[in-house]
Amino acid sequence: MIECQKPSTHFRPEAGFVGDVIPFEHEGTAWLYFLLDERPTAPDTRNTGMPWAAVTTADLAHFEDRGIVLPSGGRDAADFDCYTGSVVTDDAGVLHLFYTGHNPGVRTDHGDAQVVCHATSAGDPGQWVKHPEWSFGALRGYADEDWRDPFVFRPTAEGPWQMLLAARRTDAPHRRSGTMVRLTSHDLITWGEAEPLWSPHRFITQECPDVFRWGDWWYLVYSEFSDSFQTRYRIARDPEGPWVAPEHDTVDGRAFYAAKTIELAGERFFVGWIATREGNRDNGAWQWAGTMSVLQARQNEDGSLAFSLPRSVVALYESDATETADLRDVLKPLDGADVRPGAASATRHSAWLGPELPAEVLVTAELDIHEGTHACGLLLRAADDGERAYILRLEPLRNRLVFDRWPRGRTGDEQWHSRGDVPHAIELERPVTLSPGRHTLRAQLDHDVLVATVDDEIALSTRIYDLEAGRIGLFATDGGFDLTRLDVATR
Repeated sequence: MIECQKPSTHFRPEAGFVGDVIPFEHEGTAWLYFLLDERPTAPDTRNTGMPWAAVTTADLAHFEDRGIVLPSGGRDAADFDCYTGSVVTDDAGVLHLFYTGHNPGVRTDHGDAQVVCHATSAGDPGQWVKHPEWSFGALRGYADEDWRDPFVFRPTAEGPWQMLLAARRTDAPHRRSGTMVRLTSHDLITWGEAEPLWSPHRFITQECPDVFRWGDWWYLVYSEFSDSFQTRYRIARDPEGPWVAPEHDTVDGRAFYAAKTIELAGERFFVGWIATREGNRDNGAWQWAGTMSVLQARQNEDGSLAFSLPRSVVALYESDATETADLRDVLKPLDGADVRPGAASATRHSAWLGPELPAEVLVTAELDIHEGTHACGLLLRAADDGERAYILRLEPLRNRLVFDRWPRGRTGDEQWHSRGDVPHAIELERPVTLSPGRHTLRAQLDHDVLVATVDDEIALSTRIYDLEAGRIGLFATDGGFDLTRLDVATR
């Protein structure tokens, strides 16, 4: 086994980055396969393709690196790049791994061709035998260059296996051509076309499909890169649909992508990656792949889902071995704010600062928000005067959480060149009901990763590169709150 030098609840291999994650439960252990992005500096001249690597975990908080488990087929193979897929166990106990094969040297009139590939294992999820004779490409009427991410499942024990594919129709406008193709099979080898599961006429395609049943509800999970780069889901009472969007159909914000799900010990988790940013800078462009991240799902009565940090992760910080500090009595007011944290005027901005934050920490704040309050929240890695900070801002009048930072950047040397025309990091806002009363805001800082949650209902993940250190703080704008809890816990 390969041991991580810095154990973290957000796994990243030492040599590379985590791309799309393919979760699979086997004998009580979660195998989290992922596309290993080694980011060669010259992709057109690289000699090795993209493999699958894996980590295993029993609690989605501690990870064991298994290294590469499905290597590239080589320069001339259809699976030079091994892209996203799924793993299932047949009735005889044989494991079947389906994945996307891609070779940049195999071109169509519109792009690189993709094919569905197949490998099997007698029972070891880390050892696979490829079967290139079972590979197949796009069916008639679908684009060769978008025929990927095979997700195989069985809605009933008596019925056939189904395979969903992220595909595009060739007879539709490009942006609205995305279709979730469905194939069926009785032996997992020979596949026949069935009616598409879902054709929303909205996206270029719907990547990384995933279907699961939870009680009386069925869930269809996918990631899209047309309207926005986000993982979304639909719900239905039947595996045939109709697939209905809940009020809030996104899992997280812009930075958390390509999430697929796994059930472990009776609980459901979404596993994706938090994107890196170019140059390791807050203003850098988002990149493909990054660091693995796990969110725990909770089912609401109407079938919608709530998202939080996994309970196992929170327990790492709140266990007896954790050093936890209650900071309510050590916060200092800034600029003439009331001595009591949270007490603010209806006409001003008030802030309070505490001690320096460790690089890895779990902050838990319980705020009893006063009626009419415009904004309040946490300052993270703040300067001594509170002028520079990362900001998690609750906006009750807009019912949203936003991630902000100051300074946001400058376009020149003059005062008006500060990016005050940008209201916040606009890719990073989440809808959440913020009626007057008590709300819990959590922030897990893991070096350059931040995952925030509100009321264990919504999650917002992002990168935090530029400010490597600083204080914790609280603030209120045009209103106030009663601070009932402020804990900083370290592992």
